[in-house]
Amino acid sequence: MENLIEIKDLSIGFNSQGVEKNVVNSISFNIPKGKTVALVGESGSGKTVTALSILKLLPYPSAFHKSGKISYQNKNLLDLDEKDIKLIRGNKITTIFQEPMSSLNPLHTIQKQINEIILLHNSINKIDAMKKTKHLLSLVGLNNLSDRLKSYPHELSGGQRQRVMIAMSIANNPDLLIADEPTTALDVTIQLQILKLLKELQNNLKMSILFISHDLAVVKKIADYICIMKNGTIVEQDFTNIIFKSPKHSYTKELISSQAKNKTLFDKNSYKKNILEVEKLKVWYPIKKGLFRRVVDYVKAVDNISFKLNEGETIGIVGESGSGKTSLIMALLKLINSQGEIIFRNKKIKNLNLSQIKELRKDMQVVFQDPFSSLSPRMTIKQIISEGLDVHFNNLNDREKNNKIKNVINEVGLEYKEVYNRYPHEFSGGQRQRISIARALILKPKLMILDEPTSALDVSIQNQILDLLNKLQLKYSLSYIFISHDIKVIQAVADTIIVIKNGKIVEKGVAKRILNHPKSNYTNELIRAIS
Repeated sequence: MENLIEIKDLSIGFNSQGVEKNVVNSISFNIPKGKTVALVGESGSGKTVTALSILKLLPYPSAFHKSGKISYQNKNLLDLDEKDIKLIRGNKITTIFQEPMSSLNPLHTIQKQINEIILLHNSINKIDAMKKTKHLLSLVGLNNLSDRLKSYPHELSGGQRQRVMIAMSIANNPDLLIADEPTTALDVTIQLQILKLLKELQNNLKMSILFISHDLAVVKKIADYICIMKNGTIVEQDFTNIIFKSPKHSYTKELISSQAKNKTLFDKNSYKKNILEVEKLKVWYPIKKGLFRRVVDYVKAVDNISFKLNEGETIGIVGESGSGKTSLIMALLKLINSQGEIIFRNKKIKNLNLSQIKELRKDMQVVFQDPFSSLSPRMTIKQIISEGLDVHFNNLNDREKNNKIKNVINEVGLEYKEVYNRYPHEFSGGQRQRISIARALILKPKLMILDEPTSALDVSIQNQILDLLNKLQLKYSLSYIFISHDIKVIQAVADTIIVIKNGKIVEKGVAKRILNHPKSNYTNELIRAIS
């Protein structure tokens, strides 16, 4: 098998204020022509800096290579000057990134951004560049955008933006496409479409792909060869089928075992009582037009949804972006207006006064998707966790408050002495999410609403958080509403699953039945996307 890229003994380090730190240590692997090689590992393992080294996109001279060679067309890319490497970037070797919204220029139209990369590397006039742009959009399945070339990135969906990025990356028929977590920010069904598209383009254009991911389940669908990275070294590399059938390294085994978790369900009879009842809930947003802003229609974000939640039970609510999940939880928390009945602990929420709503906040806590944005950067961990106590238990003395804070920090798997006086930015994503759980747990809520709490985390960290949530539920008989677009995550926590699309319930029932014998075509799509 002929190799397109050969990476040998590559080391990468960074110099910060005179202190040198190595982040990648003497790694070697090849990228064959027309094949897909995946670099897999957790955040910080060295995947992205390895890929950026191929195009010399690291912040030199603070970045350095103590050893190594990256061979392409009988040249060592690390030896090329800026003028020569520019002829390769975006032309022979291209990249697509995790979040297209941050990669596309928000001030330029789609037409201008695709045209730019065509005109930069080709002797071509603007009319022919426009024709090529339309052809590229059709190649990536965006025929409908041909008449909307003046659209800006914010006017497109996440999947459409990622397809535009792919169109830009293949504009000059590259030899190598570097795809850095290109599907992580997407819904699972859109993710599957993007993976299928990349495979089709690879076959048609005969290009190689370097695919970077922390998720082996995604990699399994696209890679011919896998390199497992941990702490800056490649601990195992082999053909994809061999990696999955006979993994050798303990870390590889850990990643594979973390792919498919199922919740150990307990008997429905063990649920003590009903804690939440939702009847015919509607959240409709008015669409206003004209000079007098008259209501001409409604966006039906939540449309006639009903369900019951028991004490100690987890309901998993799954659906794609825009399905109405967030509007549903905002209505449950009485943060937006809604129609229908929400009965929490035998009380109708819409009849509550301000002091009763304050009590509701104590019993109904939320853990959000991104702990970094939901934790105040100016407060210590102790201050963050104690904030709820100051509001709801202001009669506690300092000793009682400190004991509660210490106990809850230890309970979520952190050491009180190591974290209490530090700030959120000093912690990893998994640690920050544990802090968010501690902040909610300290009030001893009856219900916790978990809004995509693991989607920003690596797979192994994700499983640690799911295990923690299951353990806390059993200990305190907590009820959970777990929101996700990923049915793979839902199956690890949910007793009951509700599948929603366009604001309506398309299917609900016991988790095992939904996962093994789905009735709806849409549920089938979601399950097929993770298998």
